[in-house]
Amino acid sequence: MHPVHDVDALLLLAMMLSAKRRPAELVEVVAAADLIQGNVPAEQKLVEAFERLGVHGLLAEAEGGYTLTPAAQEIVATKSRKADMSERVFTIKDKLSVYEAKGESAPVCVTLEQVTTAILAHRATEKATVKNLLVAKPKPEGGTNRPGQRQRKPMPAKKRKL
Repeated sequence: MHPVHDVDALLLLAMMLSAKRRPAELVEVVAAADLIQGNVPAEQKLVEAFERLGVHGLLAEAEGGYTLTPAAQEIVATKSRKADMSERVFTIKDKLSVYEAKGESAPVCVTLEQVTTAILAHRATEKATVKNLLVAKPKPEGGTNRPGQRQRKPMPAKKRKL
């Protein structure tokens, strides 16, 4: 698949996160992309990435949502679970560069208005008081030690005998 864009790899990783058990809605894909990168790509770039990945047989429409094809699941599968998101995006982009489509598939048609609506809906949920499960947990700022651990020295051996 040539040329490979950054948005393609980001979209595949976002689809992997949002469409684990069922096809993902567009708002869920946008939320996952925001979680991965910290911001949402431009609407036009997302529309082009959906179409490009659909033509190459990596994305499909199913049950009113979007899902990864088996070929895309192989590309997204990584061996290291501890890799951070930027490393995962890089490995997916590397795998996309050597991917050869086995024929053309139907493009996944997403309009600019649908993407804009999904981004606005995602931004509205960020401001809501309801907890979004696709948002990363905040890291604790304090030390990693639990309170009460290793604050006493062990008693010397000769005083332990009664």
